[in-house]
Amino acid sequence: MSFRADSTRADPAGAASSPTSDHRTARALGPWASLLLLTTGFALSQAFRTVAAIMAAPLQGEFHLSPQQLGLFAGAFHFAFGALQLFMGIGIDLHGLRRTVLFASPLMVLGAAVSALATSFPLLVAGQVLIGVGCAPAFLVCTVYIARHFPAERFAAVSGTILAVGSVGMLVTGTPLAWLIEASSWRMGFWVLGLAAVLSWVAIALWVHEPMPAAAPGAPRESLGQAVRTFGQLFRLPHTLGIVLFSLVTYASFVALRGLWLGPLMMQRHGWSLVAAGNLAIVLSVVSLIGPPLFGRLDPGPRPRRRWLFWLSIVGAVLLAALALVTRPAVDVALVLAFGLLSGYMVLQYPDVKNAYAPAVTGRAMALFTMAMFMGVALMQWLTGAIASAAQAHGVEPFSAVFGSIAAMLVAGALALRLLPQPASVTNDAR
Repeated sequence: MSFRADSTRADPAGAASSPTSDHRTARALGPWASLLLLTTGFALSQAFRTVAAIMAAPLQGEFHLSPQQLGLFAGAFHFAFGALQLFMGIGIDLHGLRRTVLFASPLMVLGAAVSALATSFPLLVAGQVLIGVGCAPAFLVCTVYIARHFPAERFAAVSGTILAVGSVGMLVTGTPLAWLIEASSWRMGFWVLGLAAVLSWVAIALWVHEPMPAAAPGAPRESLGQAVRTFGQLFRLPHTLGIVLFSLVTYASFVALRGLWLGPLMMQRHGWSLVAAGNLAIVLSVVSLIGPPLFGRLDPGPRPRRRWLFWLSIVGAVLLAALALVTRPAVDVALVLAFGLLSGYMVLQYPDVKNAYAPAVTGRAMALFTMAMFMGVALMQWLTGAIASAAQAHGVEPFSAVFGSIAAMLVAGALALRLLPQPASVTNDAR
């Protein structure tokens, strides 16, 4: 097994602890430089996953999309992204993070081209699926790299920093994308992002050189079937259900706001222009950069961390419920920005998942968590699209229905985390 997030520095025969494997890249570029290059792929995935908020109006105009179809368009990326996490985690285990990301990333470029050339809604969705597959290893390789190359006690802080840096990709899909669409078309947005994906792939190919970790002496090479069975064993652990249910709704609540409904909310509820909505999107993106490193540094430890995750989720649900009920522009802007800042608490899920499983399966646990998180994004975007369509059909303001339902889902996920079985790291801490 090559995922040893906690044991990499304790076991000299482990996956990431030998000087020849763990520090060769560090000598070439340094761990931070290599990590930042890998983060360019994550930044692009953040950009691709949030294009719908700004492209919604032109896409609806050209393809005559219903709110439900718009939700399907936004969710297709995340369905593909989430569904591939299992295989990306296994790929990293068996073939290394560099090979995995270089193999998958060209599909990001292909998907951008298909989207830019799309002449029908099915082609547009197909392009999103390809982009989702290409982006699938983007953040997973960053978390694995952090686990292998940074001290365990810095995991939450470094992960929070990388989340903030990678979230710069969302800045691109604010005002810059709105300006580009108004000056050219939504198709040019995909061409520009596709070019950026090419540059990221080239940079990683040239300068990130992490060798495959050396196997323990005499240990047989793990087969694909064994890797899948090991992944499946995670579902037999009683605390996995609470982690999965909570992961389905946390990040999904933020992406549903920033990545899908923010533009339509301000343009249709308050009559804003596309560029004005883009300006708010970029401010929200900047505000959301503050939260992850802040909460990462405030990480209180296993048992308090779970209480923080529960109560901060409840606060987030209250903000979303207020967004559903209040229809004043200034109040809506304040609620959106407050939720963006608060969303940084979600970085505490990474150390929570890391501590909930044995070191030998940390990587696959991270893959399971990431899969649940992005499948949740896809489901929430599709579901809220359906809710918006149903609300319109019954004469209900669609955004009230959308944000009310997101608030309810966030509360349900928080209760699952709180009430379902806890991992040993939490129960032991309680004793």
